[in-house]
Order: sequence, then C-alpha cells, then structure tokens
Amino acid sequence: MAGSEERRKLLEENEGDGDSIPSIASSPSSKKSKDGGSRMWAICDPSRLPHRLIVLVIMCFLGFGSYFCYDNPAALQTQITGDMKLTTASFMLLYAWYSWPNVVLCFFGGFLIDRVFGIRLGTVIFSLFVCVGQVIFALGGLFNAFWLMEAGRFVFGIGGESLAVAQNTYAVNWFKGKELNLVFGLQLSMARVGSTVNMNMMGWLYQKIAETRGSTGYSTLGVSLLLGGTTCIFSLVCALVLGYLDRRAERILDKEQGKTGEVIKLSDVKDFPLSLWLIFIVCVCYYVAVFPFIGLGKVFFLEKFQFTPAQASAVNSIVYIISAPASPVLGLLVDKTGKNIIWVMCAVVVTLISHMMLAFTFWNPWIAMSLLGLSYSLLACALWPMVAFVVPEHQLGTAYGFMQSIQNLGLAVIAIVAGAILDNRGYLFLEVFFSACVCISLVAVVMLYFVDLMRGGDLNLSARQRSELEKRAVAEEERRELLRQQQQEDLARLRPMSAFGVRNRYLSRLGAQLPDHYCTHMSALGHRSVLK
Repeated sequence: MAGSEERRKLLEENEGDGDSIPSIASSPSSKKSKDGGSRMWAICDPSRLPHRLIVLVIMCFLGFGSYFCYDNPAALQTQITGDMKLTTASFMLLYAWYSWPNVVLCFFGGFLIDRVFGIRLGTVIFSLFVCVGQVIFALGGLFNAFWLMEAGRFVFGIGGESLAVAQNTYAVNWFKGKELNLVFGLQLSMARVGSTVNMNMMGWLYQKIAETRGSTGYSTLGVSLLLGGTTCIFSLVCALVLGYLDRRAERILDKEQGKTGEVIKLSDVKDFPLSLWLIFIVCVCYYVAVFPFIGLGKVFFLEKFQFTPAQASAVNSIVYIISAPASPVLGLLVDKTGKNIIWVMCAVVVTLISHMMLAFTFWNPWIAMSLLGLSYSLLACALWPMVAFVVPEHQLGTAYGFMQSIQNLGLAVIAIVAGAILDNRGYLFLEVFFSACVCISLVAVVMLYFVDLMRGGDLNLSARQRSELEKRAVAEEERRELLRQQQQEDLARLRPMSAFGVRNRYLSRLGAQLPDHYCTHMSALGHRSVLK
C-alpha cells in the first residue's frame, strides 16, 4: 500500500535522535508510579524494554488487517469476476475506489491526528473505517450488489492510509533514534506478511466454504470476505489496547501524546525544484507498473503458464514475501553506501527486465517475480529518502503529502486503464503497457542524474561524502549561531539606556555609593569598581 512508504519521511525526521535502548531486566524497576508509588516489574514499566517490546508487537499487528484485506480482490480475482459477472475493467474499480479518497487524505491525515482526534482516538476511528469498509465490501458480495462493494472499498480507503500514518506516529512516540530503523523495518515486514497470507489463504478459504455449502456463487464470496474481515477486527482490538497502553504511559511518565509533526502548505508546491518533480515522475510511473500488475497477476499466471490456483497465488505473492526480509537489509545497504540515484536506476532497470521476461518469454515466472520483489524493495529504500535531500525541512510534510497524493491518483487512473486494456487486448498488451510505464520512469531517473550532476550532485553522494557534508553543515550552523549571539550582544551594548540607568551611571562616575541591589540595573557601567 502506498501509505506504507510514509515511514521513510518519519525516519528522516528522527534519524538524529540518539536515545539508547534500555537494558532488559526481569527484576522490578526502580522507577515508581506517579499515583501509587509502588515498584513496577519491567514488563509493566513503560520506560523499560520488555514493556516496549510488547507495545511493538501490538503496533506491528495494528496494520495487519488493513494490509491483509487490501489485496482481497487480487487473491479472489477469478471468484469475484465469475460470481459477480464482472469485466476486468469493473474489477479494477475496486482498487481505484480505494485510491480516490487518498488523493486528498494524504494531505490531511497527519492534521487530523495532530489537531482534531489525537493519536489514540484517531487510530481507533481509522481502524473502525477499515472494519466498516470491509464489512460493506463483503455485504456487497453477499447480496450480489457490486455498487455496495465499491462503496465498501471507498470507506476502506479512507481508513487504510490514515491508519498507516497513525501507526508511524506511535512508532516515533515509543521508539527514538536508531531504534526507529529496526521498528519501521519490522512494521513494513509485518505489512508484507499480511499481504502474503492473504494471497495464499483467501482462495483456499473460498474453496473450503464452497465445499461446506455445496456450491459456489456470490453468497460464498460474501462469506469468505466476511471471514477475512475478522483480521480487521483483530487490528481494531490492537488499536484499543495500544491506546490504553499509551494513555497509561502518558500518566506514568508524564509525557504528551505523539504527533506526526507534519506541516502542510500547498503554497510550497510552486517552490519545488525540478529534481523533486522528476522524483514524483519516477514514483508514479514505477508503482503503477507494480501494484496493478499484482492485482491482475493471478489470472495471468493461470492463463499463460497453466498454473494451478494455489501455484498462481504463491508466485503472485512472491513480491511481498521477498519484500518482508529484504526491505530492512536493503535499507541498511543504501544507508551505508549512499548513491541513491544509482540504486534507483538499478531498481528500475531490473523491474523493466522482469516485465519483459514475463511478457516475451515462457521462462519460469518465479525468476522474474523474484527480481521484481528485490527491485521493488530496493527502490522504496532509495527513492523516498531523496525527498529530504532536495527540499528544506519545513517543506517535507507538503512534499511527501503531494508525492503520495499523485501516487494514489496514478494508481486509481492506471487501475482503470489496465482493466480496459486487458478486456480489449489481453495480457501481452498489458505487459507492454507496464513496460512503457517503467521506461518513462527510467528516462526520468536518467534526467534526474544529470540535473543533480549539474547542481552539485547532492542526491548521488556516497555515505561518507554525505556524512562529511552534514558535519560541515552542522559546523557552519554553529558558526552562524555564535555570530548571531555575538551580534545580539553587540546590539545590547549599543541599545539606549533608560533614564534610571543613565542616572546611576552618572552617580557612579561621581563616586557615589549606591545600594548593592542596583547592580542588576547597571550592566553597562564602565566603572563597576566604584560601587565596592
């Protein structure tokens, strides 16, 4: 899901915070509760690692239901199109309706959490939207009402992306500094686990329900989707438990609720540099060749490679399976080496090779899909941090919000276009279309390389060069701060004295003995020794 990439922005904003991880202890904590004064065991103390590990587990499962149900249509493509009598174009509207609300909500999700609901209530509300949306979606299948399924996906989309923002905010609130790298990696991995389980389980679940009922059809589809929606209820329970634990920690540790820190100003868009617009193009053209393909991939593998439904679901989910462990590892690789543009270019080229292998060869698709999984993970690790390198900190909220907005707009439009192409021309033309999108992304990466080169090459610096540049920037900032303080002190000396100060200075020069408490008013005296 697009919203999961928002993790990169929050990581950039908190990278410099260096809180160390507390040591694990099984003995009672030396801290005392504010209200009871009793000693707490480490597993109950919000400031200790064992308690925070429990919070981390709940935090990871917070988005599990949302990611599981997002790709329900992909896992049940043949069943939905067959039972509901749909064309592929109509089927892809289920993905488009998810993306439409997030064209706008990407700008306001953080605002709603910070200023309107608060992190705890906001998380529960967004989880409710996910649950209600999935129930409406399932009821649409149960009553053979496709318009109701579309409405359900729209409601589901309202909660899905904003819930990811809330999940990120909780992570920043509970884990700081270098801990945050591992936390975000685990959250992303759990999200991919949810998508993988969906791809491999929903088809089997539909088959078991059909065997129990003795027939297939839209009612079997609706029951399958309702049972799949229990994962959303599980995530809602996690939201409630997490809210309770966060409120308890706020009371015990006397801390404030977490906030996203987003500052959205649409007027900043006119100041975006050319490099950022090229990054936007790379993002949109790349992701529209990945997510819609996965949404339509199961039938592709059934028809072209004569796979069984279980085999088709397995190969279609390999992108998410690889992404789960690969994202933290590749993220560390990019952090250690730098050269973000080169890594993005490699990811785009490998993705293009994968689509061409799927389109023009009958080689084992596990090879192409494995390459696609690696390149997809690599691009996410290298592309999203580049935004923080080309815009100032006060524009980051607007830049990331705009990037996610146009990404969702692209996904909504291309989902409809891909369905129409598949209905009229078949999978070969669809793969050529996806390859063309990746080619546009590749052209944008090459242009970004040369634009960055002409402007100093900041985006393609090595990790060592970027570290040295940051050190020089910090030193320059400290020098400017020292100069500013010096200027303020000089201005203070030149500031006109009050009548009281002038009189005291005059008396001191005459040798008059003034009370000691007058010293606080005579910082500008030239002869303070006279007063002693």
